[in-house]
Amino acid sequence: MTEFKVKKTYKEINDKIKAGEAVVVTAEEMIDIVEKEGEVEAAKRIDVVTTGTFAPMCSSGLMINTGQSNPLIKFSKASFNKVPAYGGLAAVDCYLGATEPCEEDPLNKVWPGSFRYGGGHVIEDLVNGKKVSMCCSGYGTDCYPSKSFTKEVTLEELPYALLCNPRNAYQNYNCAVNLSKKTIYTYMGTLKPRMGNANFCSAGELSPLLNDPYLRTIGIGTRIFLGGGTGYVTWQGTQCKIVTSRRENGVPDVPSATLFVVGDLKQMSAEWLRGVSIRGYGCSLAVGLGIPIPVLNEEMARFTSVRDEDIYTQVVDYSEDYPNATGKILKKVSYKELKSGEIEIDGKKIPSVPLSSMVKAREIAEILKKNIKQGKFLIGEPQFPAGDKLY
Repeated sequence: MTEFKVKKTYKEINDKIKAGEAVVVTAEEMIDIVEKEGEVEAAKRIDVVTTGTFAPMCSSGLMINTGQSNPLIKFSKASFNKVPAYGGLAAVDCYLGATEPCEEDPLNKVWPGSFRYGGGHVIEDLVNGKKVSMCCSGYGTDCYPSKSFTKEVTLEELPYALLCNPRNAYQNYNCAVNLSKKTIYTYMGTLKPRMGNANFCSAGELSPLLNDPYLRTIGIGTRIFLGGGTGYVTWQGTQCKIVTSRRENGVPDVPSATLFVVGDLKQMSAEWLRGVSIRGYGCSLAVGLGIPIPVLNEEMARFTSVRDEDIYTQVVDYSEDYPNATGKILKKVSYKELKSGEIEIDGKKIPSVPLSSMVKAREIAEILKKNIKQGKFLIGEPQFPAGDKLY
């Protein structure tokens, strides 16, 4: 077991936050601090490091209780602005997925489809305070005799609206290219033929899970910035991989951990939840998410000072290798290279294009920093770190 020179507890850090004495910096600021002072001195002085990311996160959605009709209804089908929700939960409970398209969408029948409106757009409309048309139907029972229920609702009028995202904050992800001779349309965006562009999706050194690569401080009960409000980590996300390929600094160089997160939609803002239309692929939701990382010891100081040049990801061909699951990797590149605007493969310089927003990621980290320094946001101690096995 590692013996640390610096040892802090969550209570000690939260007591300093309550007293207005906590020293809080962003992950970008932590880089220079550790370089100048060393990880031990940095761990003594810095209490919390804030992170942020803003990007499309397809595995997102909304758990809704619509409230009852009169007479009562047990609906099995529901839709919001003609976007179907899953009604197989209880009398008036349903789940609206961010990637569900509008019923009238031609999808890819007119190729490539535009996917102009879907579940993510409904969520954005709701947090914008707009009225949404709700249609529900069921087969009728003695206790729930009504068979249909239609009305316009706002977020304020819904009894319950929980942003419920089964897979967010991916810890690293592929860089996508296209080796074929034609343009292709993917969830990583439009990819030009013959490696005409390289699309990536991560905030790199600001990305939450890259600043705690083994998820030592992130798990069930961790309090986070979610969609402009306060959210919580409830479990490992779907497709979560803890045992994975890592570099010497512990940072995975392949897609790895994910988080299952929830939060009250009524606290959130359309600035941090945006409906997304991905040409030729489908609908999604761009989510703003940030995690404050407590600097419990010098190891966490080192983890939170990770640089773009020390974070690598794999370049994958999305025309052949990805859809056919060949496992082939063209190259591994650093986020310093990706953020420079171009990468090089086999002597060819390729423009690199981010799908995530560094501007928004920085804003989230700064908002968290400000709220913690003002004593408005305490650190949630995880009841079970997500890096541990949950089964």
